Amino acid sequence: MTTPFPFTAVVGQDDLRLALLLNAVSPSVGGVLVRGEKGTAKSTAVRALSALLPEVAVVPGCRFSCDPAAPDPGCPDGPHDGTAGGARPARMVELPVGASEDRLVGALDIERALAEGVKAFEPGLLAAAHRGILYVDEVNLLHDHLVDLLLDAAAMGASYVEREGVSVRHAARFLLVGTMNPEEGELRPQLLDRFGLTVEVAASREPDQRVEVVRRRLAYDDDPAGFAARWADEEAAVRRRIVAARELLPSVRLGDGALRQIAATCAAFEVDGMRADIVMARTATALAAWAGRTEVLAEDVRQAALLALPHRRRRNPFDAPGLDEDKLDETLEEFSGDDDPDPDGDGDGPGGGGDGPGGGGGQPEPDEGPAGDDSGARPEAGEGEPAPGGGGRQAPVRAAEPFRTKVLSVPGIGEGAAGRRSRARSEHGRTTGARRPEGTLTKLHLAATVRAAAPHQRARGRSGRGLVVRRDDLRQATREGREGNLVLFVVDASGSMAARQRMGAVKGAVLSLLLDAYQRRDKVGLVTFRGSAADLALPPTSSVDAAAARLESLPTGGRTPLAAGLLKAHDVLRVERLRDPARRPLVVVVTDGRATGGPEPVALASRSARLFAAEGVASVVVDCESGPVRLGLAGQLAGELGGTAVTLDALRADSIAGLVKDVQRRAA
Repeated sequence: MTTPFPFTAVVGQDDLRLALLLNAVSPSVGGVLVRGEKGTAKSTAVRALSALLPEVAVVPGCRFSCDPAAPDPGCPDGPHDGTAGGARPARMVELPVGASEDRLVGALDIERALAEGVKAFEPGLLAAAHRGILYVDEVNLLHDHLVDLLLDAAAMGASYVEREGVSVRHAARFLLVGTMNPEEGELRPQLLDRFGLTVEVAASREPDQRVEVVRRRLAYDDDPAGFAARWADEEAAVRRRIVAARELLPSVRLGDGALRQIAATCAAFEVDGMRADIVMARTATALAAWAGRTEVLAEDVRQAALLALPHRRRRNPFDAPGLDEDKLDETLEEFSGDDDPDPDGDGDGPGGGGDGPGGGGGQPEPDEGPAGDDSGARPEAGEGEPAPGGGGRQAPVRAAEPFRTKVLSVPGIGEGAAGRRSRARSEHGRTTGARRPEGTLTKLHLAATVRAAAPHQRARGRSGRGLVVRRDDLRQATREGREGNLVLFVVDASGSMAARQRMGAVKGAVLSLLLDAYQRRDKVGLVTFRGSAADLALPPTSSVDAAAARLESLPTGGRTPLAAGLLKAHDVLRVERLRDPARRPLVVVVTDGRATGGPEPVALASRSARLFAAEGVASVVVDCESGPVRLGLAGQLAGELGGTAVTLDALRADSIAGLVKDVQRRAA
């Protein structure tokens, strides 16, 4: 077995270590979501925590880790009354991003259930993680239905597996830890709320601390066992402190003053629902126990707010996470009660001066704005006329307020990743038919199975009431759900777009579609063209935050190399088709249809557009032309793409409904 990196040897990351330890003291806090850039010890810290957890008493041979002192009465391996117990180390179970539903919750052998009438159940990862840690790396990339199952089990403390009326239930209480890189996409707000605490992590910018990180990592890689031995005393001390805090936890008093501060803080920051209040109360109590106290102080409430509230304040993916600490201090001061032993709420750090991790608290400072801010860009003379050479450039224009849109769906039925945009054959959704299973049966179509077995009952010698079912009779249900698509924006950033002050409205429209793409679990990409070339401003990603940031800093000016933009988009789709052939694209071209610069720009743009039509790529052209005289160039472009056009002014929810029907009608 590989020797884990010692938890106490992790350099810095005080908030991360504190959040993990608080959940080790009180699993009812609800787990931790760790957000941050790659290479910041997220996974290292989580894996190291399992070595600090005390051993768990279990019933020997029980696949569900029942406690011999209080066995689960509904355990599938039970009953366990009077069984002598053993002990084993606490487990850390990792859930792979590509795991199936059966791998997570377990699988029932439907064939044996029908033919023999027995519940043959193979436990999944939820059963293995019971009374331990369930770790999900890149939780934002996990399919939505798996995240729903995971968080439901974490909230209820039990897992339910049901297949065609045959059901199994078992206990599933675990410390849930998820890590994610926000650049790769966000979790939905409803799912963010289900994690008790969140921590933002970033690599230190202090050279001395970075040196120490490298030094310790190299020492561990050279001799893992020897390095761990040098930290054994510190590890043992933290392990003892966790045990002591667990024993003290039931004695900790949460006074009315602290409760008022918690309620006032949640109200002041306008968090939805009551889960934040409950999580803050549990976290503050765990902080007091970790510090060895039996009274919750104002500093505990402050630290609990910094850990429990930032991710609950996001209303959409364009909101920056974080908490206004000045506002937090003012709220705590205003509602400090007489029964609070520390009414000044100075927040000198969690744990009442304890020597454990987490002495600081708070979130890391936000990074500077995007590098492409172009604060020194030269505005063009005249109405966006290009500078010599066609490379004119204007300062970025702020986007107009985004608005609500309706879905733009890709025609036909796909087989892409689960999402909420276009029709697709999937494992989840409404049942549309049945087929013979390929490999393991996962979704039984009971009626079709009975129909397949019924004609053979006499030949099989059926004598009783039961149906004689064989493997060849089983039928897999085919289902239709929704998939996520690749929405590739191709945005004209030339001088003709900026000349009439339209770029703000254009950006607002694209932001609106980006928000829709976030809600429908799409991947998005951004190609821009101006001057003499096109640029892949954002390769296809699940992070609409990154797309919004690139769009906000997009400069304008110069000629209109429409053909270059279309060819760049075609090349992006070609590469993505190799990476993910099942994900269908939707190309949204935002332009006035003009093509200038280079030899025969109009003819070249027309030939480039026909490449999309020949491959059947779904497309929409957002016509940005304005003024009393319209040339209709965007409409011509839409025809050559094999798509449809809509004016910029009509790109609203009511208008898009007709647009979707037009897209589907043209593709039919």
